[in-house]
Amino acid sequence: MTSHEIRRHFLDFFQSKQHLIVASAPLVAKNDPTLMFNNSGMAQFKDFFLGNGTPPSKRVADTQKCLRVSGKHNDLEDVGFDTYHHTMFEMLGNWSFGDYFKKEAITWAWELLTEVYKLPKDRLYVSVFQGDAKDNVPFDQEAFDLWKPIVGEDRIIYGNKKDNFWEMGDTGPCGPCSEIHVDLRTPEEIAEKPGKELVNADHPQVVEIWNLVFMQFNRKADGSLEALPARHVDTGMGFERLCMAIQNKRSNYDTDVFTGTIKVIEEISGISYTAGTGMTDVAMRVISDHIRAVSFAIADGLVPSNAKAGYVIRRILRRAIRYGYSYLNLAEPFMTKLVPTLAMQFADVFPELTAQRDFVATVIREEEISFLRTLGTGLGRLDQIIGQLTTDGKTEIPGETVFELNDTFGFPADLTALIAREKRLTIDEAGFQKALQEQKARSRKDASSSAGDWIDVNETDRVEFVGYDQPEAYAQIVKYRKIQNKQGTQVQVVLDKTPFYAESGGQIGDTGTLELFSGSDQIGTLTVLDTKKENDLTIHIVQDVTGIDDLLTEADSVYAVINTTRRGLTSSNHSATHLLHAALRDVLGTHVGQKGSYVGPDALRFDFSHFSKVTDEQLAEVERIVNEKIREDIKLDEKRNVPIGQAKELGATALFGEKYGDFVRVITFDPNYSVELCGGTHVPATGHIGLFKFTGEGSVSTGIRRVEAKTSAGAEALVNEQMAVVSELKELLKAPKDVVKAVQSLLDERAALQKQVEALQNEKVQQLKNQLLDKIETVNHNGGPGYSRLVERVEVPNADALKQLAYDLKAKVDNLAVVLGADINGKPQLAVMLPDSLIQDKKLNAGQVVKELAKNIKGGGGGQPFFATAGGTDLSGLDAALAQGKELLG
Repeated sequence: MTSHEIRRHFLDFFQSKQHLIVASAPLVAKNDPTLMFNNSGMAQFKDFFLGNGTPPSKRVADTQKCLRVSGKHNDLEDVGFDTYHHTMFEMLGNWSFGDYFKKEAITWAWELLTEVYKLPKDRLYVSVFQGDAKDNVPFDQEAFDLWKPIVGEDRIIYGNKKDNFWEMGDTGPCGPCSEIHVDLRTPEEIAEKPGKELVNADHPQVVEIWNLVFMQFNRKADGSLEALPARHVDTGMGFERLCMAIQNKRSNYDTDVFTGTIKVIEEISGISYTAGTGMTDVAMRVISDHIRAVSFAIADGLVPSNAKAGYVIRRILRRAIRYGYSYLNLAEPFMTKLVPTLAMQFADVFPELTAQRDFVATVIREEEISFLRTLGTGLGRLDQIIGQLTTDGKTEIPGETVFELNDTFGFPADLTALIAREKRLTIDEAGFQKALQEQKARSRKDASSSAGDWIDVNETDRVEFVGYDQPEAYAQIVKYRKIQNKQGTQVQVVLDKTPFYAESGGQIGDTGTLELFSGSDQIGTLTVLDTKKENDLTIHIVQDVTGIDDLLTEADSVYAVINTTRRGLTSSNHSATHLLHAALRDVLGTHVGQKGSYVGPDALRFDFSHFSKVTDEQLAEVERIVNEKIREDIKLDEKRNVPIGQAKELGATALFGEKYGDFVRVITFDPNYSVELCGGTHVPATGHIGLFKFTGEGSVSTGIRRVEAKTSAGAEALVNEQMAVVSELKELLKAPKDVVKAVQSLLDERAALQKQVEALQNEKVQQLKNQLLDKIETVNHNGGPGYSRLVERVEVPNADALKQLAYDLKAKVDNLAVVLGADINGKPQLAVMLPDSLIQDKKLNAGQVVKELAKNIKGGGGGQPFFATAGGTDLSGLDAALAQGKELLG
């Protein structure tokens, strides 16, 4: 079977067992603070296990894109070196939400593997949970009794908590699991040692292919377990490993999941892949794996950056570039050339990559160009470091230096170590890790937060949002919990019905009040600071007040009221982003796609795919179109619960990286202009927006531009401010008719005066140079040829003049050493110039000298061996710095 057939057989099999086939969630986890990436098939269904939401069906199956490169589940370091770990991989899974349990899960798994996929029964082993006394969870007798008649007792392995109790994170749904392992070794290898002895022993041909998880518990913040409201099944089968088993290969990379990409890498590099353990083969495996993770992450709306999930993607990409550079001699962008092959391969199952193929390829190319340039700079810096160490007779690169290369040049520590080994040097790994951990600790300090367990108040089957139709609602408290963060203690409250819009799709959350009642008596009022979405829960964040626990548990009902003024301004900005999106596509082209947004009461921000600056003329045209649509006062056409297929037929624009259900909300402002899938709040007609004005345009990252704007009262205030500025300028310039002409006249006059000033300053510096030539001393050098020396405090207008003076003096006098100090606008400045004789004979370095002198002025600096500068904050130390300079040059 091909990989396409293997995937299709899985989905068809479970569809025949009355499972609903659903689409994969994006790689980037949305609305779940416990996850950066979707690292398992069950991540998108977490709330269904917890009872916080209603699944679309009690039986579901899919293939989910997963990424395991951070946190508890991290396979990055194994990728390429073994044959079966990956960063991004597909997880085939079937789920039961309170429907079937262990019996069906086990028998269907065996049926699919042995009757549909025809895997040999004598090559399969299973494991069951042996129990854990600390968690008070017993041996999984039920799973054992179900497996025994199927595989026999001799093929059942008892697994500990590490291997056979599955948990997605530190908290959340969990339970015992039963793994299915396959032995892919040759008959001769099997004869030497039974496969049972190699299960969970990291053998490359005895691997787990399917994990059947029986969700029974919820891990609480204090580490204890509580029973879930209902028992569920969550299975995950590694698609790549399954292909290896069915296609009878020795490695995942030998299957057709990877061979197409590896073939392209062979063509680009001119090196053949041998499926061995050599570094060229490791490099090809790393690249073929990493290109999948990077490409699909970008297609799902994430771009490489220096923060959070974007930084993880950048590191994966740089890791692949480094392997290509070091082992395949690929010094030009090459990753981008793999994207078309990848897009074609997954067009039928993950069409988002095909739809954005050019965009993804361009983003990757720009990242490659940038890092390859940095890589060369870093190599140059490393050569300097190694040269200095060799001169000093040292053999270890300090950890701080390794960290500097990593932090400043994006230079991986393992690449530094590789080059060091080639030069017969080592790196201070412990020192590097210490510096790295210190940086992480600094980053975590301000972001630390902790949350307690939910406290249940009332039971409910569903949480209802009524905010599209009404600004207030009577509700009941479902549950609450307290969180600690840098703002202090806050309380998160969940209601069974709410008019509050939770932050989503770029629109910020509502604020307002919760009035608490016991019977007919009002017992308190809580201010809602923000509203967030966590999985499928709407969470109202309120400030902690004295006695809040009693208020929340005693309240029979809550009158929830949003801030309608703030909501109205936010809705104006949100509707304006729809008009803006359509106008951008009209003016710039249909390649424009939304890549992020901010919609609040104060302003709007819109990020979109485009590879060049938007010109002033293009911005003006976009603004004209948006305001034209506002004046047309187009009525809002809102359709709810539209089947996703019908919505696409209407021409609705969907955002890549968002997870849409079978039924969606469609927002239309003129079916021939703007039709989008959107869950946000909007104005009843475009006329309510009033006015649209751009306030900025710029680059966010490679291939992504950002525009900012104001609407409604904000745009009116902006125009009034600008008109007030123009009026004030007219008055100041005495030019009531033509302000631009008057300002240009002033600028021309200023430029002419500036030239005169520069000429006078240059003349003064030249006079100073002639005076200094008379002060040059001759210094004897250990009985050998001497050199000339000048150490002086001078008066110059700026740092550039100080530098030019040093160079002019050197041009006039051979073998001259110079130390100059100046007071420039109240700040001390130093310049050091050294001749070759001092650099070579006395091993002096201008950069090191100026750093030493700068201590006197409480500053720092650096430069090249022959010339360096430094600035400081303590002018009183300038004379001491010059005196020390004279001593060092003596």
